[in-house]
Amino acid sequence: MNSPQNKRKELEHILSKGNFVKINEAIRRLREESPFTGAIELLVSHYESGSDLQVKRLISNFLNDLKNQASCVEIIEEINKDHLPETRIMLIASCWESGLDYSGFISNFAELFISGDYATAIECFTVIESSAGHLGMTEKKRLITQLKENASRITGEKTALAMELLYFLEQTDEE
Repeated sequence: MNSPQNKRKELEHILSKGNFVKINEAIRRLREESPFTGAIELLVSHYESGSDLQVKRLISNFLNDLKNQASCVEIIEEINKDHLPETRIMLIASCWESGLDYSGFISNFAELFISGDYATAIECFTVIESSAGHLGMTEKKRLITQLKENASRITGEKTALAMELLYFLEQTDEE
C-alpha cells in the first residue's frame, strides 16, 4: 500500500503534468477513499495556479462533494491562507455545498463575512445559514454579538446582507 507521502508525491506529479485524463483519474481515486493529508492543499494550489477550466471544475466538484468530516480542518486551513479571491470563494462555497458540519468554525466565517467582499460575504452567509442548526443558543448569541460589534466594518451592499443574516440568526435563536 502506498504511504501518504508517496500518494502526495504521485498526485503532485500528476497535477504538474497537466494531463486532464490522469488528473480526472487521480481525483476519482481520491473520491473512492478518504483524501490523504495534503491532497486538498495540492488540489487547491493547482486550482489557483492552473488555467485549465475543466481541471478547475474537477477540483471544485471534488471539494463540493467531500463527505469526510475530517476534511473540514484542511479546508479551513486553505481558506485562511493568502489565496486569490476566486479560490477563497470556491473554498467557502465548498463548505456549504458538501453538507459537512462547519459549525465549529462559525466564527471564522463571520469574520470572513465582515472583512470580505460581497461575493465572499454571500458564500459565508450560506455557510452560516446552513450551519445554524448545529449551533447552540450560546454560540448563536456569540455570533450575533460578533456581527453587531463589527457592524461599522460592514458597508455598502453587504449591509442589507448583514441585516438579513442577523434577522435569520435572531429568529432561529428563539426556536
